[in-house]
This record gives sequence, structure tokens and C-alpha cells, in this order.
Amino acid sequence: MQQLYLLVPLAPLAGALIAGLAGRAIGRAGAHWVTIIGVTIAFVASVAIFLDVQNGNIYNGSVYTWLTSGATRFEIGFLIDRLSVLMMVVVTFVSLMVHIYTIGYMADDPGYQRFFSYISLFTFSMLMLVMSNNFVQLFFGWEAVGVVSYLLIGFWYTRPTAIYANLKAFLVNRVGDFGFLLGIGLVLATFGTLDYASVFSQAPAMVNTSIEIIPGSPWLLISVICICLFIGAMGKSAQFPLHVWLPDSMEGPTPISALIHAATMVTAGIFMVSRMSPLFELSEAALSFVLVIGGITAFFMALIAVVQYDIKRVIAYSTLSQLGYMTVALGASAYSVGMFHLMTHAFFKAVLFLGAGSVIIALHHEQDMRKMGGLRKYMPITYLTMLIGALANAGLPPFAGFFSKDSIIEAVHMSHTPGAGFAYLMVLMGVFVGGLYSFRLIFYTFHGKERFGAHAHAHGHDGHAAAHDENGHSHAPHETPAVVTVPLILLAIPSVAAGWFIGTILYGGYFGSAIFIAPEHEGLAEMAHEFHGVVGMMLHAVTTVPFWFALSGALTAWYLYIVKPDLPGVLRQKFSFIVNILMEKYGFDRFNDWFFAGGVRAIGGGLWKIGDVAIIDGFFVNGTARVVGWIAGVVRLAQSGYIYHYAFSMIIGVFVLLTLWFGHA
Repeated sequence: MQQLYLLVPLAPLAGALIAGLAGRAIGRAGAHWVTIIGVTIAFVASVAIFLDVQNGNIYNGSVYTWLTSGATRFEIGFLIDRLSVLMMVVVTFVSLMVHIYTIGYMADDPGYQRFFSYISLFTFSMLMLVMSNNFVQLFFGWEAVGVVSYLLIGFWYTRPTAIYANLKAFLVNRVGDFGFLLGIGLVLATFGTLDYASVFSQAPAMVNTSIEIIPGSPWLLISVICICLFIGAMGKSAQFPLHVWLPDSMEGPTPISALIHAATMVTAGIFMVSRMSPLFELSEAALSFVLVIGGITAFFMALIAVVQYDIKRVIAYSTLSQLGYMTVALGASAYSVGMFHLMTHAFFKAVLFLGAGSVIIALHHEQDMRKMGGLRKYMPITYLTMLIGALANAGLPPFAGFFSKDSIIEAVHMSHTPGAGFAYLMVLMGVFVGGLYSFRLIFYTFHGKERFGAHAHAHGHDGHAAAHDENGHSHAPHETPAVVTVPLILLAIPSVAAGWFIGTILYGGYFGSAIFIAPEHEGLAEMAHEFHGVVGMMLHAVTTVPFWFALSGALTAWYLYIVKPDLPGVLRQKFSFIVNILMEKYGFDRFNDWFFAGGVRAIGGGLWKIGDVAIIDGFFVNGTARVVGWIAGVVRLAQSGYIYHYAFSMIIGVFVLLTLWFGHA
């Protein structure tokens, strides 16, 4: 099986290299075929490994040693257990669907081969991350995902907004990665190894060890390590306040929006914390920190989605909110619930993003929902699949998101970790907002009067022009090709049914030893006693607050955008103060531009004026020249060129020497 393990990441890597380096030689068709075949091989191999792991075959071994420093070995190795193999299947399946979809979406793009190379390389990076058995490889995959996301977000590099967005994503992730690297450094300094198994086995013995970050203020070492690692997750998984890069990443093509936000980059932090459960379970402070950050992200980011008009940004803020739910589950020690929501979310969020891309194609790359409406009759397949995605995103039964989201809310409700009460309030209110923005998107885009007629002929966001007939009128939108709709259908199926495996994944001990939960954190065990099957959970939901909150959100959207379509405009005017705060995204971007970017510019300007102009140029360069000039001027007085001056100088010199000589004698 070891050869099969190697095949999973190396097949997409081979496709990426061939498409990237030989793209001109193999052509557009060659580029998509070689990458799709590579990801298909990875998916089939992942399924085979998944079935093998279900039989109890867990692998933890080194592939090769990169370098040795003293007693420390830096290795590339794989840990194949039920946690990693679930991620492998989800990542490769969603990536395969995105690859196929890309054939239709990027059909007219001049960077076709380059894009396929990037997304295949992205898949390789994520697989290396989830399959790692040590912190070195984890960090390699972590950074590789960040680098490729930078390339993909700025794929349309002629657009200033895309360049700004990818630079923003790169810099914000560097903040999180600095904390992540500090955590890894502390792990190495504390345990003397970077191997997961060795670190986890030694961790309980270090539970009472403290460290003084500030002299006289001791912190538990395990808490510091976990918080540093989680800061890395805050950047990669876009948690408050390091969330600001993710909405702007919508500047990239829609397929990469789906890949980044559904199953790869943003879920890396969730996976990492789940993998580190043996460490996090030893620190209540770290779990509380995770709970509070996740709760803030889940609710406050959902509110911003309600006022957005860009269809992709609505889904982006939805992703932020859903990542907050996953993070809350981690803080409540319900790691398996967080991973379960990661899985269900990967499917229905991919449907929403790819469905939005289908709409964008049909409307000639228009993304403003105010210029849509009435598309249901033109695009029935896209409408149905996006409706399924919205129902799952809102958490309504029997769709996948209901089972995972309700389980998170219940787990937080049963948690005794400090901050659980606040997090419970946040995720509960977030359910109503989730139902509201999910169906606001559906009603705005597919229902109501058609608003695209006057705008369909305009140029889209990436400069593509609409098609016109001989009279100059724009063509009516129509359903996108099968290469776009088939992936939507294939992703919509698990968006409905993936949640039905809740009994096996959460309460059947699926993850086994891959996830560790301390005995005092027994909320999941209590939930298992109350679970009476999928049908029982759906019937019980009718009596619970989250169900009615989600339904109320959906009905509110129906009333506002179908029954009273003029009312949202009135409400925006009456509550303009709140709307402006949400439109400004709570001022984080403005503050970052003023404080961090402005501060760096001010420091740079100061260093230029004082350091470069005044000290280096003024003192050292020009000052040295002035000193040399002064000395030359003084010396020139003695070097006149007249013989009698030199004779007079010699006489004076001899006189001085004789005076000194006889005076000494």
C-alpha cells in the first residue's frame, strides 16, 4: 500500500508539472486531460486507501529523511488513519469536480494551461499537508498551499484588484504563519522531535510546565504552543481578526474560489487543530480561545453576507461563518463534529460556488445580484443544485448541513469550557442569519422579475463581452454546458446525503484513536445517548430552537425579496447606520490600511528621510566628501608649488628639530 500512498500526492504533482512546463506543447486539451487524469488517479487511490483503513490498516512511517541535525531528524512521512483518509477523499473528489468544471468556465481564457497547472499543484500541496506525520511536512504543505493560493487569487494579473487581493491574502497569512512557526519551534524545543506520535506521547508529562513570556507572568507551555498553532489556523482558516483576506480572494476565477473555500486551503486549519487534539485537550485556556474566536467569526461574518450584492462575496462570507462553526466545535472538544461539518460543507459550498460560476457564465461574467433575477426558468439545473446547496447551508433537514450544524450547536450547548455560553449564543443567532442570507441569494438570483435585460450586454468583471444577435440585442441567458452542470449534480448528491452518515462518523467511533478527547470533555458521549437515528434526529429537530431559527431566516428572506421586494431598500435606508458598518466590514480593512499599511509607509518614509537622506547620504557620503574637501583645502595651503615656500618650510622644520634636540639634550 505504500506505493499507493505515494501515488495520491504525486499524481496531481505530475499533472501540474506537465501542464505547467509543457503546456504549449500539449495544448489546451492536453493540459486539462493530464491534470484531470492525475487527480482522478489520486481520487481512486484515496478511495482504495479509505477502504483499506476501514479494515484497521493504519500506517505511520517515513518516506525519506530530508536532513539530520544532531538527534533531530527532518523527514517526509505519511500518517494514514481515519482522519487523514477522510480528508484525502474529500479533497480529491471536490478537486476532481472543480477540474472538470474548469474546462467549461475557463474555455476562453488565454491562461488555460497555467490555470490547470496551478489547481493541480494546489491539490498536491493540500494532500501533502493532510497526509503528513510530522510538523516539517505539515509546514511544507501549509506554506505550499499559501503560495499557490497567491498565484491563483492573482491569476488575472492585469487587474489591479486581483493583485491587491493576492498580496493581501499572502501578507495576512504571513501573520498567522508567524504564530504557527513559533508553535512548531516551541514543539521542537520542548519535545526534541517533530514527529506527531512522539510529541503526543510526551505531551501529558509537560502539562504543568510553565514558561514566562513576560518576566514574572508564567504561562502553561502547552497553552502557549496550542495558541501559537491556532494563530496559524486563524490565518489559513480565516478566523477573526485574520479573516480579511478571504472575501477579497473572490478576485480569482470561480473554480479556485470553490477549491479554496470548499475543501482545501481554508479547512487546513480545522484539520490541523483536529490532528493536534492530544495537545489542545491539555489546555483549557487554548480551547476557550478557540471557542470565542470561532463564535465571533460564525455570527458577525454572517451578518456581512446579508448586505452584499456580489454573488460570490455572499458565499465567501458564508464560508467565513461556516468556518466559525467548525472552529467552535473544535473549542468544544467536538473535533469529530467539526470534521463532519468540514466534510458536509465541502460539498454544499462547492455547489454554491460552482453554481454561482454557472450563473456568471450565463450572464456574461456579471456578478451583481441586482442585475439578475428570474433565472429559474432559464437555468433549471443550476437553480435546483444551488437550492440544494442553500438548504444545506441554512441547516434545514434532510440536507447535509442540518446534521453537522445542529450537532455543533448541541456540542457547544453541552460544553463546560469557559466561553461556551458566549459561543452558543453566537452560533444560535448565526442560524437565523444563515437562513436569511442563503435564501436571499436564491430569491435575488433566480426569482422575482428579470433585471438582467438592460445589463447583459455589458462587459463583465474580467472583461469578457456578452454575445449579441445581429440587431445588437443581448441573448437570453441559458443553461450552461454539461461540463459545468454535471459536476454540480455530482456535488449536489452528497450535499443532500452526506449528513445521513452522522451515526457512523460521530457516534460509531469512526475516528477511533485519530482524535483524542479528554475524559472530562464528555459532551459528545452525552450526545450519543440522545441520538436515535437519522429520522429520529430530523423529527426531533422540529421541537428545537435552531430549526425554527433557520426556517425563520428562510421565511424572512421570502417575505423581503418575494412578497415585499421594495421593503429591503426601505430597511437599508432606515437602518443605514448599521448597514454602513456591515458594508464597511466593521472597518477592519480601513483600519488595516491606515494602521498597518499606513504605519509601514510612515516608517519607511522616516527611514528614508532620516536613515537614507540624513545619515547615509548626508553624514556618511556627503559628510565624508566635505571632510576630505576641508582637509584638501588645508593641505593645499602647504602645497603651493613655489620653491621658496618649500625652502622656508624646510628651514622652519630644521629649526624645530634642532630646538627639540638641544632642548632634550
